[in-house]
Amino acid sequence: MGSFFRLLSAGPAFFLSAWIVMIFAGIVGQDVGVRPFGYVTSLLVTIGLWLAIVPAAAAVAGVDRHRS
Repeated sequence: MGSFFRLLSAGPAFFLSAWIVMIFAGIVGQDVGVRPFGYVTSLLVTIGLWLAIVPAAAAVAGVDRHRS
């Protein structure tokens, strides 16, 4: 049952993460050399970050998908 609630909490966390990416892109955009972008683009950036980071974090944490 805990997995179900973790899955439900991932949705709002994703949208909050995308909003934070958009805010920080606007804050550090001049210093980093990127133009500030909108929420839809930040959703795409967040998907890319999650797809890159989640498998690495799971490997470091030693998550075993085949637990009984």
